[in-house]
Amino acid sequence: MAWAQKSKSQLEQEKKQTLQKIKEAEKILNQTATQKKASLGQLSAINNQIQEQEKLVNTIKGEIGLLEGQIGEINSIVEAMEADLKRLREEYAAMIYAAQKSSSTLDKLNFIFSAPSVNHLLMRLKYLEQYAEARRNQVKQIERVRNALSQQRTVIEEKRVEKNTLLAQQLSESDKLLGMKQQQSALVKNLSQRETEIRKEITSRKKSVDNLEKVIAELVRKEIEKSIAEQKAREEAERKKAAASNAKKEAAKPTKSNEMALTPEAALVSSSFQNNKGKLPWPVASGFVSGKFGTHPHPVLKHVTVRNDGIDIQTNQNETVRAVFDGVVTRAGFLPGFNNFVIVKHGEYFTVYAKLKDVQVKTGQVLKAKDPIGVVFSDKDGLSEVQFQVWKNTEKVNPQTWLIAR
Repeated sequence: MAWAQKSKSQLEQEKKQTLQKIKEAEKILNQTATQKKASLGQLSAINNQIQEQEKLVNTIKGEIGLLEGQIGEINSIVEAMEADLKRLREEYAAMIYAAQKSSSTLDKLNFIFSAPSVNHLLMRLKYLEQYAEARRNQVKQIERVRNALSQQRTVIEEKRVEKNTLLAQQLSESDKLLGMKQQQSALVKNLSQRETEIRKEITSRKKSVDNLEKVIAELVRKEIEKSIAEQKAREEAERKKAAASNAKKEAAKPTKSNEMALTPEAALVSSSFQNNKGKLPWPVASGFVSGKFGTHPHPVLKHVTVRNDGIDIQTNQNETVRAVFDGVVTRAGFLPGFNNFVIVKHGEYFTVYAKLKDVQVKTGQVLKAKDPIGVVFSDKDGLSEVQFQVWKNTEKVNPQTWLIAR
């Protein structure tokens, strides 16, 4: 199991982060649940809560497994120490028995003075001293092992108490998970009864997705054409300058018609954006991915798929939407279904922020990472959701792979 390789501190940190995500999802769910009518926003929030709750239960299982492993190891140490203690006691008992057999002072004197020479006498004296010292050391060693054994038994007891606490926590969190799944089932059932309404929403969303895609594709096309025209103008100016000075002009690398012609400055921005893949901040401070990139089955209706050119991030009402990287605002506008939107250019990359209540930037404005762009829009069901896209030239890419993992 993956958790078996994690340390106690890693599991505790993981649990702390998961609890924070559950708390965030609960807050978002409460905002959508203010409406009596069941909504897809509520379903997304409860789905996210279930996902995080399952992680929490698994993390607690990991903590329990780690404790069981530690208890097993300590038990092995205790068994070894008990065997050592038994051996030491047996050895000490044998020494006491041997000492009792020759315990009289007369026997010791006879043993010393019966030595055949002075050297032997000194050796016998030394032996008696060493024997007495060995007995004292044996007593000390027994005491040390006994104390260490007592400490290990205390540690085992503490680990068992900790394990029992975690088992109770696991049971409690599992009960919560069951409650969430029952709530999820009720929501799906409720939403399934509104199939006609949901199908109309799907048709409307598809139209909105197509319209936004056309707007972005047209903007990107114009930006590419503009960059290629500017590059040709620079190359022509350089060619004339080279011809005037009779200098040899190196042929420029041809630019593809579907790619930006980048100046050195724009190339640097583009390269920096590329190098930050998987490290970009989220466009909102809190929230979760409620709609993934690509084509996916509808969460309620069977045999129905929905297309997403980016990701949907469900968040809190009135949450600030931020730029994920340094760039320039190339378009701000309005589209039915996506409300206000903003497109920011980062060299040959473009990021798109849609479903905004209001916009706080204007075309041509230079932005830094985490600069505010606008405020998230909340619909009639209380759903606050940002549509976030990433394009590389004319290609749509999965935005989630660009954001730092949460």
